[in-house]
Amino acid sequence: MNRTTHFRSFALAGLLMVLVSSGFAQLQDENKMEEKTGNPASFSVGADLVSRYIWRGADYGDSPAIQPALAFSVSGFKAGFWGSYSLGQYSRQFNNGTVVNMGHYAEFDTYLSYTLKGFTIMAYDYFLPNSLDPNNGNRYFDYNNKTTGHTFEVCLSWAGPEKFPLQLYAGTLVYGADKDKDASGTYGMGSKNNFSTYFEAAYQFNVGGFGVKPAIGGIPFGSSWYGPYGGVINLGFTVSKSIVISKEYSLPVFCSAITNPQAQSVFLVFGISL
Repeated sequence: MNRTTHFRSFALAGLLMVLVSSGFAQLQDENKMEEKTGNPASFSVGADLVSRYIWRGADYGDSPAIQPALAFSVSGFKAGFWGSYSLGQYSRQFNNGTVVNMGHYAEFDTYLSYTLKGFTIMAYDYFLPNSLDPNNGNRYFDYNNKTTGHTFEVCLSWAGPEKFPLQLYAGTLVYGADKDKDASGTYGMGSKNNFSTYFEAAYQFNVGGFGVKPAIGGIPFGSSWYGPYGGVINLGFTVSKSIVISKEYSLPVFCSAITNPQAQSVFLVFGISL
């Protein structure tokens, strides 16, 4: 990574941290009474069954997947776990053309967030276990920046009111398995953090009883996580609906049409929320 790119990466990460800290402080000052009378504590559990796991314009696992979730919420704070486990094996082609069987894709994420007046500050820990050796190859407690399978992201999002349901998101990977270029110019093979950054805007509205959510996401510079250069990597929309099963239960379903213009890929994903 050259000096200009290195400075830009730190500047983007620093700007995001400033926005997070200043927004958090301002919201705390304006809403002290709301914090004291916040929502009661609660747990939530659930799972999605999806035909493909597509995240920020990329396919993870090339297979249907089950995605369990567990969370605890109280007074604007939320802490939880989220995972994705593919139902079939997948392969990966490396830069030299070698194709390797990667087993069943697995992901285990931990997150902590705080929401106030539409703003949400988040910290994510993305962890990808070794799916070929799940019992002995996880190395979950390895947090060495050079060898860890963890990647930490700091994020800030905003959700508009019902009359203007715009959603904005910005996140930067700040530590772990997100490296810059090596001598050959290949992202992810360097020794320094790349500070990969992702931005997204979405808008939620209803049409004939269906929820519709178009979204666009992009990156300002290259990354092994997202793509080799800056641009739009996630473009599409999701249509959702809750199917009434009984008076007490409805089954949420959704379908997403997604394209990644940079990778020239396209996906049509169906999912059920349990």
